[in-house]
Amino acid sequence: MALNIRSSEECDYDLVSLGEVMLRLDPGEGRVRTARAFQAWEGGGEYNVARGLRKCFGLRGAVVTAFADNEVGRLVEDFILQGGVDTRFIRWAPYDGIGRTVRNGLNFTERGFGIRGAKGVPDRGHTAASQMQPGDVDWDDVFSKSRWFHTGGIFAALSESCAEVVIEACTVAQKHGVIVSYDLNYRPSLWKSIGGQAKAREVNKEIAKHVDVMIGNEEDFTACLGFEVEGVDQHVKGIAVENFEKMIDKAVVEYPNFKATATTLREVHSATDNDWGAICWHDGIFYRAIQRDHLEILDRVGGGDSFASGLIYGFLTANDPEKAVNYGAAHGALAMTTPGDTSMATRAEVEKLMAGGSARVDR
Repeated sequence: MALNIRSSEECDYDLVSLGEVMLRLDPGEGRVRTARAFQAWEGGGEYNVARGLRKCFGLRGAVVTAFADNEVGRLVEDFILQGGVDTRFIRWAPYDGIGRTVRNGLNFTERGFGIRGAKGVPDRGHTAASQMQPGDVDWDDVFSKSRWFHTGGIFAALSESCAEVVIEACTVAQKHGVIVSYDLNYRPSLWKSIGGQAKAREVNKEIAKHVDVMIGNEEDFTACLGFEVEGVDQHVKGIAVENFEKMIDKAVVEYPNFKATATTLREVHSATDNDWGAICWHDGIFYRAIQRDHLEILDRVGGGDSFASGLIYGFLTANDPEKAVNYGAAHGALAMTTPGDTSMATRAEVEKLMAGGSARVDR
């Protein structure tokens, strides 16, 4: 059964995302600890999805977030505007001059190369986004004109109040007939400050009751929802897809509200050599994306978010799970060939790759 998605004609936004957007500082081919210059980008797990839908696929996106009102916050806003994402739902918190009470998040990110893995050093304590509270946003206004809502476990882990905001937003979205997608995106370092894995499960099990499209890998489903994947050993690379499918079969029984679930399938040979694929469950059937072994990676950060935006694009435009998972996998693959969290791909490039196009020069 196809997802019941509102028509584009009755809405102003194809997708609205909720999440923190940080200033990413990238030392390029070097290391953070020895850098003398950084390239600046914007990035955030939930925001990246809205940006990919707008910049790559041409759909209408907006972001709900909060910034301290200073030059750094306005710089990140400028990046968001360049990405074409609507900023009308951004909340601005008065800045105290030194960041004692409110600030904007920074994320120092190394891309990794070969045997040296990618590394992120987030600096996000006391950020404006982490201090968002239930009641801050008029969700009825947001969702009266929206088709799809996307958020995730990174924002939910920022604080106890952020988890409450997610539940509030998901509840109102469903009241308006808006499709809700959620990327579990388990980050132990974030959950540690508000109760660890026990809190992650408590929060995510409640959020899951309000989700239509759940996104996450085997670690996410285990850590956040308590589902175990048979035969998984943390010291063994990869999992048997059949065992992941068995876990999803159990998850959709426990959460009958899930209309689709999806994940990327990644095996890391090195930071710059990954096997890359994806799988989507919908209406009792599993759909596999084209498998791309030994995909060459320039910057893996944001690849999963680009997968999510391609997946959502496929559902929004074709309402077809097989097309959706292939849009997602192709978009994620292309996004990892360029630097920064966000995609630089075009829809034409994504569709060329889906059709089996090569990397021969295009001129």
